[in-house]
Amino acid sequence: MLLDGLPATLAQAGLLGTELGQLLIVLVGMLVVLVVGRLFLKIAWRLVTIGVVVVGAALVLTQFGLI
Repeated sequence: MLLDGLPATLAQAGLLGTELGQLLIVLVGMLVVLVVGRLFLKIAWRLVTIGVVVVGAALVLTQFGLI
Protein backbone atom coordinates (compact mmCIF):
# COMPACT_ATOMS: atom_id res chain seq x y z
CA MET A 1 0.00 0.00 0.00
CA LEU A 2 1.12 3.54 -0.61
CA LEU A 3 0.99 4.61 3.06
CA ASP A 4 3.09 1.67 4.35
CA GLY A 5 6.35 3.57 3.96
CA LEU A 6 5.02 6.92 5.18
CA PRO A 7 6.27 6.71 8.82
CA ALA A 8 9.73 5.66 7.65
CA THR A 9 9.80 8.49 5.14
CA LEU A 10 8.77 11.02 7.79
CA ALA A 11 11.36 9.67 10.22
CA GLN A 12 14.10 9.95 7.60
CA ALA A 13 13.08 13.51 6.88
CA GLY A 14 13.44 14.31 10.58
CA LEU A 15 9.84 15.45 10.91
CA LEU A 16 9.02 12.95 13.66
CA GLY A 17 12.13 13.84 15.59
CA THR A 18 10.76 17.17 16.73
CA GLU A 19 8.09 17.67 19.37
CA LEU A 20 5.93 19.65 16.96
CA GLY A 21 6.18 16.91 14.35
CA GLN A 22 5.07 14.28 16.86
CA LEU A 23 2.25 16.54 18.06
CA LEU A 24 1.09 17.00 14.47
CA ILE A 25 1.03 13.22 13.91
CA VAL A 26 -0.97 12.71 17.12
CA LEU A 27 -3.46 15.44 16.18
CA VAL A 28 -3.93 14.01 12.69
CA GLY A 29 -4.53 10.59 14.25
CA MET A 30 -7.12 12.06 16.59
CA LEU A 31 -8.79 13.80 13.67
CA VAL A 32 -9.08 10.51 11.77
CA VAL A 33 -10.59 8.79 14.83
CA LEU A 34 -13.11 11.60 15.30
CA VAL A 35 -14.18 11.64 11.65
CA VAL A 36 -14.62 7.85 11.54
CA GLY A 37 -16.43 7.90 14.90
CA ARG A 38 -18.78 10.62 13.68
CA LEU A 39 -19.63 8.53 10.62
CA PHE A 40 -20.41 5.46 12.75
CA LEU A 41 -22.52 7.52 15.18
CA LYS A 42 -24.49 8.95 12.28
CA ILE A 43 -25.29 5.43 11.09
CA ALA A 44 -26.06 4.25 14.64
CA TRP A 45 -28.55 7.09 15.22
CA ARG A 46 -30.37 6.17 12.02
CA LEU A 47 -30.57 2.51 13.04
CA VAL A 48 -31.86 3.40 16.50
CA THR A 49 -34.46 5.77 15.04
CA ILE A 50 -35.67 3.13 12.58
CA GLY A 51 -35.84 0.57 15.40
CA VAL A 52 -37.92 2.88 17.59
CA VAL A 53 -40.35 3.58 14.75
CA VAL A 54 -40.74 -0.12 13.87
CA VAL A 55 -41.22 -1.23 17.49
CA GLY A 56 -43.60 1.64 18.17
CA ALA A 57 -45.68 0.78 15.11
CA ALA A 58 -45.75 -2.87 16.13
CA LEU A 59 -46.91 -1.89 19.63
CA VAL A 60 -49.72 0.28 18.28
CA LEU A 61 -50.83 -2.42 15.84
CA THR A 62 -50.75 -5.02 18.62
CA GLN A 63 -52.90 -2.80 20.84
CA PHE A 64 -55.57 -2.63 18.12
CA GLY A 65 -55.34 -6.39 17.51
CA LEU A 66 -54.08 -6.08 13.96
CA ILE A 67 -51.01 -8.21 14.62
